[in-house]
Amino acid sequence: MTNEAKLQNTVSAAKPQKRKIASLDKRKARAGWIFVLPFLIGFLIVYLPIIFNSLKMSFYNLQIVTGGGFTLEWVGLENYEYALLKDPSFVQTLITGMKELAFDVPAILLFSLFMAVLLNQKMAGRAAFRAIFFIPVILSTGIMESVEGQNILGSYMEEASGIDDGSGQSAASEIVSVMDIERLFASMKIGTELVEYVVQMINNIYDIVNRSGVQMLIFLAGLQSISPAIYEACRIDGATAWETFWKITFPMISPMILVNAIYTIIDSFTTDSNSVMRYINSVYQSTDGQVRSSAMAWMYFLLVMLILAIVAGIFSAYVFYQKRDS
Repeated sequence: MTNEAKLQNTVSAAKPQKRKIASLDKRKARAGWIFVLPFLIGFLIVYLPIIFNSLKMSFYNLQIVTGGGFTLEWVGLENYEYALLKDPSFVQTLITGMKELAFDVPAILLFSLFMAVLLNQKMAGRAAFRAIFFIPVILSTGIMESVEGQNILGSYMEEASGIDDGSGQSAASEIVSVMDIERLFASMKIGTELVEYVVQMINNIYDIVNRSGVQMLIFLAGLQSISPAIYEACRIDGATAWETFWKITFPMISPMILVNAIYTIIDSFTTDSNSVMRYINSVYQSTDGQVRSSAMAWMYFLLVMLILAIVAGIFSAYVFYQKRDS
């Protein structure tokens, strides 16, 4: 048999194998589309018309017709100009929302990463501790979220005379004060801004724990995906636990930090307790609030997307992706 005939036989024998690989990839692709099909149908039929109507309403003025119904009058960017230039509270509320974001995201990421590292250690009852720290995520949904959003407990504590701690004074609603932290950091060169941030973090520990459950699980999944052989090699080389964390653990879970940062930003901006969301909802309930609240909501949406793009761009520059052999 000539070399040319052998080459043709080899090519013809390889073709069926390529067809099998291609057909397997197509079956996987079809299975993926089947899984996302319910979401696509719901998005196209339910959400997309709502999004389009919301954007449309932001450029119109709503006029109620006597006897029922309404008419729309094109006003262009008037609703957007009103929100930015004439409404005295919207811009201030946006600034307040940005401050809340600057506090919430680092605090939640630090706490969830700290707890994930602790719960990843070998100890008795590790599964029970993981469940305990995830329980607040379940309890903070549904009716419990509504109760917490109304701040009923906080209002009661403010109205009550407080708890007598034996010193003749009622216990304050705050866990610590700025003066307590200043006395703690008296021998350190710590700025007042950092002291206030630490005080706010401690006093808001309940809210931080409630919103750190999902991030903690994501960090746990990232920590458990790191090969134990890497840590064993570090111990053989004499690396300390501190060096191992910053040289191995932190770079390996950096993709999870990016994911959690994006998730936390979206969660902070869309939660019912967010000041901007509450203000937009209050505007919607007022006269002519439907069109103006739509304009505010779209500006808020664009601001959120801009912040997400900036955060993703900054974090992506420092994310380490482990290369795996195919």
